[in-house]
Amino acid sequence: MVGQGPLGRYGVVLFTHDTGVTTNCIHILFELAVMSVVTLNDPRVKYQSATLNGVEYNYILAEPASGNVVGTIFLIHGWPDMSLGWRNQIPYLLSKGLRVVAPDMMGYGGTDAPEDVSFYTFKRASDDIAALASHLGLSRIILGGHDWGGAVVYRAALWHPELISAFFVISTPFAAPRLTYIDQAVALPTLHYQQQFRTDAVQDYIGLPEAQNATRVRQILNTIYGVRLPGGGSAFNSSGAGFTFELLDEVTEDTPLLTAEEMDYYVENYVSDPFNRTLNWYRTGELNWQDELALVPANASYTAKYTQPALYIGGSLDTALPPVLSTGMETYFNSLSRGEVNGTHWVMWEKPEDVNSYVGNWLASSVLGNVTIGLNLTAASALLH
Repeated sequence: MVGQGPLGRYGVVLFTHDTGVTTNCIHILFELAVMSVVTLNDPRVKYQSATLNGVEYNYILAEPASGNVVGTIFLIHGWPDMSLGWRNQIPYLLSKGLRVVAPDMMGYGGTDAPEDVSFYTFKRASDDIAALASHLGLSRIILGGHDWGGAVVYRAALWHPELISAFFVISTPFAAPRLTYIDQAVALPTLHYQQQFRTDAVQDYIGLPEAQNATRVRQILNTIYGVRLPGGGSAFNSSGAGFTFELLDEVTEDTPLLTAEEMDYYVENYVSDPFNRTLNWYRTGELNWQDELALVPANASYTAKYTQPALYIGGSLDTALPPVLSTGMETYFNSLSRGEVNGTHWVMWEKPEDVNSYVGNWLASSVLGNVTIGLNLTAASALLH
C-alpha cells in the first residue's frame, strides 16, 4: 500500500510497507531533490564570507549530502544576477558529487561594492577566485559561468591555468586577447546597449544611490528578465540604445522566471547598494585590454589554446549574445564541447533540465572520469561547520 504524506521541500512524501515500492519511492524522492531549486534559507547551502585581496565576499557553499565529494565547482554569475542565479544548477551538481561554491561577485549581493572601476576587471575577479580557492584549501577546481561570469571564467583559466581543471560557460562566447583595443559595444551591434550602461543613465532613472526607488529597480530587472510591454514590445533593446526609460512604467508584472519571494530578494539586494556599482563591469573594457597585453606575444596574434576540457552552451533566442558569435571558438581550444538550448539569455532559468543535461553529459564524458586533469577532493568540508 502506498500513501501520500504531507508536502515536504521536495514534493510529496511517500510511505509504504512494501520493500520494493519503498525502493522506488526513495528513487522518486531522490529525483525530486535533484530537480528542486535552491530556495531562500535552504538548509542544503550555507552563506559564508571571506576577505579576498582586501574585499569582503559573500558566497554559497554546499556539499553533497552523500559526503562523497568527487571535486569542487565554482559558479560565477553575471548581470543582473547574484549567487542565487544558480539555484537550478546547484542541486543537480550536488547530485553528481560536486562541492559547489557560488560567490556574489564584486558589487553584488553581500559582497563589497567599491566605487573604483579597477575592482571590476577580469584579472581582479580571476585573482579573487584563486584567493577563494586558497581560502577553502583547494588547489584544483572546475569553473562554470554565465554572462559576465562566463567572461571571467575564460580569463580565470588563462590567468590561473594551474587552478582550473575544466570549465563551462553559458551564453558568453570566447573573445581572444588582442594587441589592439576594440570596443565591443561599438563593434558588435547586439552589444550597443552597453554604451548606455557605461553612463549614469540607469542610476539616474532609479534615483540617487542613497534613495533608490525599489519600484524602478523592479522594472529594470523584470525588463532584463524578459517581461514584455502590454503591446508586446520591450522597454529594452540590446542592439539599440538600451532602456527606453519612459516605457518602463508600463512594466507592471513580475517575470515568471523567479518566484515572488525570489524577486523580492533580488530587488532588496539591488536597492541596498548603489545600482551603478554593478554596471562597473561594463566600464572595464580598456582596463581588461591593458591587463591582457601580458597574455599576447609581442607584435603577434594570440594563438594559445586551452588545454582544459571546456563546454559552451548558447541560447538560440539570446539577442545580446547569439550563438553565432561563438563561430570559430574551436581555434582556441584543444577540447571544446558545444550545446544549444532553445531559450533566451536566461536559459539556465528557462530550461534548467536542458542546461543541466548538457553540463552533466560533459562532466561524465570529459571531466569526472579524466584522471589527467586532477580534481581536489579534500578541504572545504570543515568550513561548512
